[in-house]
Amino acid sequence: MQKLIITQGLLQKLSPQQIQFIKLLQIPTAELDARIKEELEANPALEEDIIDEGLTESPLDEYDPTSGGEDDYDTSREKDLDLDSYLNSEELNGYKMQGDGFYGNDDDREFMVASHSTLHDSLFQQLGFLNLKEQEEFLGLYLLGSIEGDGYLRRPLKSIVSDLLFTQNVHTTEEDLEAVLMKIQQLEPAGIGARNLQECLLLQLCRKNKSDRTVQLGIRAIEEHFEDFSKKHYEKIQKRMGISHQETYDVLSLITKLNPKPGSVEGDGDLSFYLTPDFILLNNNGFPEVTLNARNAPELRVNRVFAQMLDTYHKSDKTDRSIKEAATFVKQKLDSAKWFIDAIKQRQTTLIRTMNAILLFQYDFFQVGDESKLKPMILKDIATMIDMDVSTVSRVANSKCVQTDFGLYPLKYFFSEGIATDSGEDASSRQVKNILKELIEAEPKRKPFSDDKLEKILNEKGYNIARRTVAKYREQLNIPVARLRKQI
Repeated sequence: MQKLIITQGLLQKLSPQQIQFIKLLQIPTAELDARIKEELEANPALEEDIIDEGLTESPLDEYDPTSGGEDDYDTSREKDLDLDSYLNSEELNGYKMQGDGFYGNDDDREFMVASHSTLHDSLFQQLGFLNLKEQEEFLGLYLLGSIEGDGYLRRPLKSIVSDLLFTQNVHTTEEDLEAVLMKIQQLEPAGIGARNLQECLLLQLCRKNKSDRTVQLGIRAIEEHFEDFSKKHYEKIQKRMGISHQETYDVLSLITKLNPKPGSVEGDGDLSFYLTPDFILLNNNGFPEVTLNARNAPELRVNRVFAQMLDTYHKSDKTDRSIKEAATFVKQKLDSAKWFIDAIKQRQTTLIRTMNAILLFQYDFFQVGDESKLKPMILKDIATMIDMDVSTVSRVANSKCVQTDFGLYPLKYFFSEGIATDSGEDASSRQVKNILKELIEAEPKRKPFSDDKLEKILNEKGYNIARRTVAKYREQLNIPVARLRKQI
């Protein structure tokens, strides 16, 4: 027999407003504009604030969702608009138009349009000069479409043969594709259409003067000893090829000047990306001060017309079902608009509090911009200072950056672990990484320092660090092991 049991429990759950604030907090300034535009399009009760000199009241005070919408809406602040005088205004000519003056016939004007040639555009154009047969040209276009952005053709020819058969109903063989691919590999840039790094280097070497002995040795080294070359076993290559130390050096110098990613020399790599700082730090008579990027403080307000519509409902017949549904819709949109504006304001407050705490903690660094002045700092340190949760600080630090007199820094740059020193003070892990990088840059190239050797040198400098920590920092700096750093 089933029994009904009543249990009592506590459940912690985020409200929709808290979720909205969290999402707004973690996005960077560059994405905030798009998020605001999305909200403006979805919610007609939200609008951008146009500053009116006759208004002294705050637009955020026009509507309060807790009041049920019964606001004292002042219609006298709305100005009458004379449509005829607006349309006939001479001031419109030349204002925020395509040019500074008025143009009667826009068809006669010429506009400068920036052109951008991609890698594939260049290859398609060059393919037309090869005088291929119709079948070869079709296969060539299909192969070009399979070449990746770095210039490599990584798809096996066997798979391409199958694709052509099942998708294009074209019967061909690997030999036919190979013949067309060899012609494509003659195009610019050198090395295009290679199926691996070894073939890419060979294609570039074969374009050079083959009568040159260094080029001949380079081709031989890549063809016969590529595995030793990739592992930097230069002594083995020298011994097996029976060449002198100077010849080995010349061959390696030649090969290392080749381009391992031939596709990167074309237009696909010419795009520029710009970082938008979330904070701007200025030096005011020796005292650094932080301000928010103006794009973090958009001018938003509740639409006055919607607020008046809700006020009209309270004065109308409340028994009409259609009027009730319209009022419910308006009330929801007004609440959503007010919550969004409050979330934006809360985001601004949280951002500036967090950045001010970071400024206070790393004050010595922001004075001079010297990395050695950075102190060990973790998320919990800042969370304790501003009395917020660690997850909140983490969302602020993620994908945010600050513009200083010394450059643009991501906020994550200022967070680092501490390394104990002989003096009893903790040193920032970033400072230790910089010293490690300097040691590796100054090491003998023919006999690089091992991780054990680097550990001993750092210990002699007063940093109590283990070998595994040295290896971890080296990997974070994208520095290979000693064997792969070796040069002759």
